Amino acid sequence: MSDLHARMAARVGDLTAVVVARCAAESPFYGALPRATLQGEVARSIAAVHALLLRALRDGGGEPLRPGDLTRLIEWSARRAEERVPLEAVIAAYLIGAEVWWQTLTEVAEPGELAGAGGKLLAWLHAALPAVVLAHQNAQEDLHSENKRVRRALLGALIAGRPYEELAGVARVTVVGECEVVAFAFESDPPSRLVQSSLDAFTGIPVLMDHVARIALLPGRSDVPGLVARLEKDVGQPVRAAAARSSVPATIPSAAQEAGRVLDLVRRLGRPPGCYRLDDVLLEHQLARPGDGLVRLAAKLDPLEEHPYLLETLRVFVERGLNRRQTALELCVHRNTLDYRLQRVSALTGLDLAVPAQARLIQAALVARDLARPADQHGVTGWQGSAGAAESG
Repeated sequence: MSDLHARMAARVGDLTAVVVARCAAESPFYGALPRATLQGEVARSIAAVHALLLRALRDGGGEPLRPGDLTRLIEWSARRAEERVPLEAVIAAYLIGAEVWWQTLTEVAEPGELAGAGGKLLAWLHAALPAVVLAHQNAQEDLHSENKRVRRALLGALIAGRPYEELAGVARVTVVGECEVVAFAFESDPPSRLVQSSLDAFTGIPVLMDHVARIALLPGRSDVPGLVARLEKDVGQPVRAAAARSSVPATIPSAAQEAGRVLDLVRRLGRPPGCYRLDDVLLEHQLARPGDGLVRLAAKLDPLEEHPYLLETLRVFVERGLNRRQTALELCVHRNTLDYRLQRVSALTGLDLAVPAQARLIQAALVARDLARPADQHGVTGWQGSAGAAESG
């Protein structure tokens, strides 16, 4: 084997150049690298692997890789992962290198040498590739875990109004201009990875999302209703969301608080799934201010407590814009039955629905009554309701 080793050693420089050229031509990742990087760092890495193959060829029998060599391969693989080299590009480089190595062996080896050298190459690949893949995947998982931690800390800093520039640099995130702050509520907890994948796929970029606080930052003027519809489809359950626009990073904390308040109102009012903004619940937002006035307003409907069918009739009547025909159709009752029920509501509450001012008072009383109900009665999980929520857990 010593003569074959010498013949292969004489070809290593040419081998390295061929492997570099083929990697650039056949792998999109390597093809996008600058020429200086290919001829520098990439060529040095390929030459180092060739040195290990030469050692295995020279040593003859025994293990194809020494323990120290295996450690070196694992270290190289972890470094490639840290440099964001895709695993498929790493494997492609090894396979291209093995193919070029074998082609060169067929050119320089004597007939009696080829079988042994080929067996040595296969044994080397069998020992090296599993270690390379495992080391790369482990490093990627560590990087992913650290990246998630940094991105979550970045989101927490933005929502709390703390300095964020250093975290943005580590996370490789540009924080400028407009964004949408969106708080989410789900009927049950969907897998975080599924939610993140849905958001990323819709926007086309990795979205900053805290999966404990259920709050995200979407770039620019994103189509939030469209995103919510896509998210509902992907997670297989209804989704309520509240959005508030931030013009600059400094206004993200106030936008987050606004989105949280809107989502809380939507949940307490039992509004259907969908996307909401403050303008959608502006009256309810004002009515939600605590105090004796809210309590007294809700109490206007106390006489209907013992008549749930009257309360249901009143609610549908208000939701249908005081339209008697639509209300009767939805309740599946005769128009005369509806008129009787509404007369009973007026008699019990002392408020005449035919008088515009009193009708508005009844509408407000319904909102006040809904606001008095705990949010958890609506069976949704979501926004935690504080600027520091993005840092919890």
